[in-house]
Amino acid sequence: MNSRTCFVSPMGPEMSKEANHSEASERPPPRLNERILSSLSRRSVAAHPWHDLEIGPGAPSIFNCVVEISKGSKVKYELDKKTGLIKVDRILYSSVVYPHNYGFIPRTLCEDNDPMDVLVIMQEPVLPGSFLRAKAIGLMPMIDQGEKDDKVIAVCADDPEYKHYTDIKELPPHRLSEIRRFFEDYKKNENKEVAVNEFLPSTAAVEAIQYSM
Repeated sequence: MNSRTCFVSPMGPEMSKEANHSEASERPPPRLNERILSSLSRRSVAAHPWHDLEIGPGAPSIFNCVVEISKGSKVKYELDKKTGLIKVDRILYSSVVYPHNYGFIPRTLCEDNDPMDVLVIMQEPVLPGSFLRAKAIGLMPMIDQGEKDDKVIAVCADDPEYKHYTDIKELPPHRLSEIRRFFEDYKKNENKEVAVNEFLPSTAAVEAIQYSM
Protein backbone atom coordinates (compact mmCIF):
# COMPACT_ATOMS: atom_id res chain seq x y z
CA MET A 1 0.00 0.00 0.00
CA ASN A 2 1.20 3.45 -0.76
CA SER A 3 1.59 5.41 2.48
CA ARG A 4 0.52 8.69 0.88
CA THR A 5 -3.13 9.60 1.45
CA CYS A 6 -5.09 11.04 -1.43
CA PHE A 7 -8.03 13.31 -0.62
CA VAL A 8 -10.79 13.29 -3.20
CA SER A 9 -13.60 15.79 -3.21
CA PRO A 10 -16.95 14.17 -2.46
CA MET A 11 -18.22 15.90 -5.60
CA GLY A 12 -15.67 14.06 -7.71
CA PRO A 13 -12.66 15.59 -9.56
CA GLU A 14 -14.65 17.06 -12.46
CA MET A 15 -17.30 18.66 -10.25
CA SER A 16 -14.55 20.01 -7.97
CA LYS A 17 -12.87 21.73 -10.94
CA GLU A 18 -16.18 23.24 -12.00
CA ALA A 19 -16.83 24.52 -8.48
CA ASN A 20 -13.38 26.16 -8.30
CA HIS A 21 -13.90 27.72 -11.72
CA SER A 22 -17.32 29.01 -10.61
CA GLU A 23 -15.82 30.59 -7.47
CA ALA A 24 -13.05 32.26 -9.48
CA SER A 25 -15.51 33.62 -12.02
CA GLU A 26 -17.62 35.13 -9.24
CA ARG A 27 -14.63 37.23 -8.06
CA PRO A 28 -14.51 40.32 -10.32
CA PRO A 29 -11.08 41.30 -11.65
CA PRO A 30 -9.63 44.58 -10.25
CA ARG A 31 -10.81 47.63 -12.13
CA LEU A 32 -8.49 49.11 -14.74
CA ASN A 33 -7.68 52.23 -12.68
CA GLU A 34 -6.79 50.08 -9.67
CA ARG A 35 -4.44 47.95 -11.76
CA ILE A 36 -2.74 51.03 -13.26
CA LEU A 37 -2.30 52.74 -9.90
CA SER A 38 -1.00 49.51 -8.39
CA SER A 39 1.62 49.18 -11.11
CA LEU A 40 2.65 52.83 -10.74
CA SER A 41 3.19 52.37 -7.01
CA ARG A 42 5.92 49.79 -7.64
CA ARG A 43 9.32 51.49 -7.78
CA SER A 44 10.57 48.94 -10.31
CA VAL A 45 8.12 50.09 -12.99
CA ALA A 46 9.40 53.56 -13.88
CA ALA A 47 11.67 56.31 -12.61
CA HIS A 48 10.19 59.68 -11.67
CA PRO A 49 11.73 62.30 -14.02
CA TRP A 50 11.80 65.01 -11.35
CA HIS A 51 13.23 63.03 -8.44
CA ASP A 52 15.12 60.11 -9.96
CA LEU A 53 16.84 61.58 -13.01
CA GLU A 54 20.28 62.99 -12.17
CA ILE A 55 20.77 66.70 -12.77
CA GLY A 56 24.14 65.90 -14.36
CA PRO A 57 27.80 66.26 -13.34
CA GLY A 58 28.17 69.64 -15.12
CA ALA A 59 25.39 71.37 -13.17
CA PRO A 60 24.61 74.18 -12.65
CA SER A 61 26.17 75.30 -15.97
CA ILE A 62 25.33 72.21 -18.04
CA PHE A 63 22.44 70.07 -16.83
CA ASN A 64 19.81 67.54 -17.81
CA CYS A 65 16.49 69.00 -18.92
CA VAL A 66 13.24 67.03 -19.21
CA VAL A 67 11.20 68.35 -22.14
CA GLU A 68 7.49 68.83 -21.41
CA ILE A 69 6.47 70.87 -24.48
CA SER A 70 7.81 70.62 -28.02
CA LYS A 71 8.87 73.60 -30.08
CA GLY A 72 5.90 74.67 -32.23
CA SER A 73 3.25 73.12 -29.96
CA LYS A 74 0.01 74.78 -28.87
CA VAL A 75 -0.58 72.07 -26.28
CA LYS A 76 0.50 72.93 -22.72
CA TYR A 77 1.90 69.70 -21.33
CA GLU A 78 3.25 69.55 -17.80
CA LEU A 79 4.65 67.08 -15.31
CA ASP A 80 2.12 65.28 -13.13
CA LYS A 81 3.99 65.39 -9.82
CA LYS A 82 2.28 62.34 -8.32
CA THR A 83 2.88 59.84 -11.13
CA GLY A 84 5.82 61.37 -12.99
CA LEU A 85 3.88 61.19 -16.26
CA ILE A 86 3.52 64.09 -18.71
CA LYS A 87 -0.11 65.21 -18.76
CA VAL A 88 -2.07 67.59 -21.00
CA ASP A 89 -2.76 70.69 -18.92
CA ARG A 90 -4.62 72.73 -21.53
CA ILE A 91 -4.64 73.99 -25.10
CA LEU A 92 -3.32 77.56 -25.30
CA TYR A 93 -6.13 80.11 -25.54
CA SER A 94 -4.13 82.46 -27.77
CA SER A 95 -3.11 81.73 -31.37
CA VAL A 96 0.56 81.31 -30.45
CA VAL A 97 2.90 78.31 -30.20
CA TYR A 98 5.90 77.61 -28.01
CA PRO A 99 8.92 79.17 -29.74
CA HIS A 100 11.36 76.54 -28.40
CA ASN A 101 11.39 73.28 -26.47
CA TYR A 102 10.29 73.88 -22.88
CA GLY A 103 10.78 71.79 -19.76
CA PHE A 104 12.32 71.56 -16.31
CA ILE A 105 15.53 70.69 -14.49
CA PRO A 106 15.30 67.52 -12.37
CA ARG A 107 16.10 67.66 -8.65
CA THR A 108 15.46 71.40 -8.41
CA LEU A 109 12.79 73.30 -6.49
CA CYS A 110 11.73 76.93 -6.90
CA GLU A 111 9.61 79.34 -4.89
CA ASP A 112 6.43 78.24 -6.68
CA ASN A 113 7.03 74.64 -5.47
CA ASP A 114 7.80 73.50 -9.02
CA PRO A 115 11.12 72.50 -10.58
CA MET A 116 13.16 75.15 -12.43
CA ASP A 117 11.68 75.98 -15.85
CA VAL A 118 13.90 75.98 -18.93
CA LEU A 119 13.43 77.17 -22.52
CA VAL A 120 15.90 75.25 -24.70
CA ILE A 121 16.93 76.79 -28.03
CA MET A 122 17.86 74.17 -30.63
CA GLN A 123 17.19 73.19 -34.24
CA GLU A 124 14.49 70.56 -33.81
CA PRO A 125 11.36 69.93 -31.71
CA VAL A 126 11.78 67.19 -29.09
CA LEU A 127 9.13 64.72 -27.96
CA PRO A 128 7.56 65.42 -24.54
CA GLY A 129 9.07 63.18 -21.88
CA SER A 130 12.53 63.11 -23.48
CA PHE A 131 15.54 64.56 -21.71
CA LEU A 132 18.62 66.29 -23.10
CA ARG A 133 21.73 68.12 -21.99
CA ALA A 134 21.25 71.88 -21.86
CA LYS A 135 23.60 74.79 -21.24
CA ALA A 136 22.41 77.90 -19.40
CA ILE A 137 23.00 81.15 -21.31
CA GLY A 138 20.62 83.53 -19.55
CA LEU A 139 17.70 84.12 -17.23
CA MET A 140 14.30 85.65 -18.00
CA PRO A 141 12.82 87.10 -14.77
CA MET A 142 9.04 86.73 -14.90
CA ILE A 143 6.06 87.40 -12.68
CA ASP A 144 3.04 85.18 -13.37
CA GLN A 145 -0.16 86.30 -11.63
CA GLY A 146 1.83 87.93 -8.85
CA GLU A 147 4.21 84.99 -8.33
CA LYS A 148 7.88 84.81 -9.27
CA ASP A 149 8.25 82.38 -12.17
CA ASP A 150 11.71 82.88 -13.69
CA LYS A 151 12.76 80.92 -16.78
CA VAL A 152 16.26 79.75 -17.60
CA ILE A 153 17.18 80.37 -21.25
CA ALA A 154 19.44 77.59 -22.50
CA VAL A 155 20.80 75.98 -25.64
CA CYS A 156 21.08 72.26 -26.32
CA ALA A 157 24.63 71.31 -25.34
CA ASP A 158 24.75 68.69 -28.11
CA ASP A 159 23.24 70.69 -30.99
CA PRO A 160 26.10 71.65 -33.36
CA GLU A 161 24.34 74.86 -34.40
CA TYR A 162 23.85 76.23 -30.88
CA LYS A 163 26.28 74.52 -28.49
CA HIS A 164 28.91 77.26 -28.92
CA TYR A 165 26.66 79.97 -27.38
CA THR A 166 27.74 80.99 -23.89
CA ASP A 167 25.60 84.05 -23.10
CA ILE A 168 22.19 85.39 -24.02
CA LYS A 169 23.68 88.60 -25.48
CA GLU A 170 25.04 86.49 -28.35
CA LEU A 171 21.52 85.71 -29.58
CA PRO A 172 19.96 87.93 -32.27
CA PRO A 173 17.83 90.69 -30.71
CA HIS A 174 14.80 89.51 -32.69
CA ARG A 175 15.07 86.04 -31.12
CA LEU A 176 14.88 87.57 -27.66
CA SER A 177 11.99 89.77 -28.74
CA GLU A 178 10.06 86.68 -29.92
CA ILE A 179 10.65 84.87 -26.62
CA ARG A 180 9.56 87.88 -24.58
CA ARG A 181 6.43 88.45 -26.69
CA PHE A 182 5.35 84.82 -26.41
CA PHE A 183 5.42 84.82 -22.60
CA GLU A 184 3.76 88.24 -22.42
CA ASP A 185 0.89 87.14 -24.67
CA TYR A 186 0.27 83.41 -24.19
CA LYS A 187 -2.08 83.87 -21.20
CA LYS A 188 -3.82 87.09 -22.23
CA ASN A 189 -6.98 85.36 -23.46
CA GLU A 190 -7.24 83.64 -20.08
CA ASN A 191 -7.25 87.10 -18.41
CA LYS A 192 -4.02 86.26 -16.58
CA GLU A 193 -1.31 88.85 -16.02
CA VAL A 194 2.30 88.04 -16.92
CA ALA A 195 5.18 90.51 -16.67
CA VAL A 196 8.58 89.85 -18.25
CA ASN A 197 11.60 91.83 -17.04
CA GLU A 198 14.95 92.42 -18.73
CA PHE A 199 16.96 89.33 -19.64
CA LEU A 200 19.90 88.59 -17.34
CA PRO A 201 23.28 87.04 -18.30
CA SER A 202 24.38 83.44 -17.95
CA THR A 203 25.92 84.08 -14.51
CA ALA A 204 22.45 84.95 -13.15
CA ALA A 205 21.02 81.76 -14.65
CA VAL A 206 23.76 79.62 -13.10
CA GLU A 207 23.16 81.25 -9.70
CA ALA A 208 19.40 80.64 -9.96
CA ILE A 209 19.94 76.97 -10.85
CA GLN A 210 22.44 76.55 -8.00
CA TYR A 211 19.94 78.05 -5.57
CA SER A 212 17.13 75.76 -6.82
CA MET A 213 19.37 72.71 -6.38
